Amino acid sequence: MPLPQLSQRIATGAPIRIVAIGSSSTAGAGASSPDKAYPARLDHYLSERFRNADIAVLNRGINGETDDQTEKRIEADALGTKPDLVIWQIGANTVLRDGDQGLSERSVRRGVARLRAAGVDVVLMDLQYAPKMLEKTGVAPMLTRIAAIASDNHVGLFHRFDVMRSLVETRGMTMADLIGPDGVHQNDGGYDCVARMLAAGIEDAVSVHNSGLQR
Repeated sequence: MPLPQLSQRIATGAPIRIVAIGSSSTAGAGASSPDKAYPARLDHYLSERFRNADIAVLNRGINGETDDQTEKRIEADALGTKPDLVIWQIGANTVLRDGDQGLSERSVRRGVARLRAAGVDVVLMDLQYAPKMLEKTGVAPMLTRIAAIASDNHVGLFHRFDVMRSLVETRGMTMADLIGPDGVHQNDGGYDCVARMLAAGIEDAVSVHNSGLQR
């Protein structure tokens, strides 16, 4: 995932602000407390990996939102905080409600364009791997749309769906280890796993970028 702004800030020792924006699985629905939601756990893991960096991860998730609603608050809730990186969790409610995927895609593309124009690094986060999600026919088309948006705009993509599926299929975890009783939202364990994997991906991207600059 290309993260030039974040990488430069880490290399120079500047304070880093990351905004996590999206719907309920950003806000932390299903977590036992706010500090168990993925943005808080990401803050923890990034602070472990970049011990000399001053990192703050701000949670700007709102339960129930669709991407067109989130896009309307990009200016106030993301750009207004002058972030170095925005992680935008997208697609889930549109799929769960059998909503308009074209509207979702257009909204995300507009939002990404605004973030990129402001010089902000962007990582898109796709769907959660969850029982009620897997019942929906819109999963595969939405995953394809999200991947295309990331590719077309040269922004990062955190493959949450594939990461969670891999934990269940190859790492010996059960769906109940990751998803709460509502069949949709991650539990504390699920949020922690996602945050840990995302932190590892961010560290890899920063390492590759900054080692390239030193050659």
